[in-house]
Amino acid sequence: MAVDDQCKLKFLELKSKRNHRFIVFKIEDQQVIVEKVGSPDASYEDFTNSLPVNECRYAVFDFDFTTDENCQKSKIFFIAWAPDTSKVRAKMVYASSKDRFKRELDGIQVELQATDPSEMSFDIIKARAI
Repeated sequence: MAVDDQCKLKFLELKSKRNHRFIVFKIEDQQVIVEKVGSPDASYEDFTNSLPVNECRYAVFDFDFTTDENCQKSKIFFIAWAPDTSKVRAKMVYASSKDRFKRELDGIQVELQATDPSEMSFDIIKARAI
């Protein structure tokens, strides 16, 4: 499975320049490509709405939060989205390529696997970040 250079480039922009809130990746023709990029002011809801209901995707989300000590922090989440309604073959391809793709993105802090929107609710993201 090849990884398009744009994937790494956009991820570096998200990580260091913070000019994206999220990136959605998809596998197309044996290659991981960037499907969608969210602006820095995009919400978590904008992000979840950008994931297809019945197709697998990889995504990264830059989550900003305030700790109990009132410190501003940020964590980069890697989300493997594999809804139950997606095709079995697609789930297998995404599952078998996930670790290799994740290694290309240096700086992931939290990984999440979701098969249903409830498994990646805002509360779950917040709880995993702290």
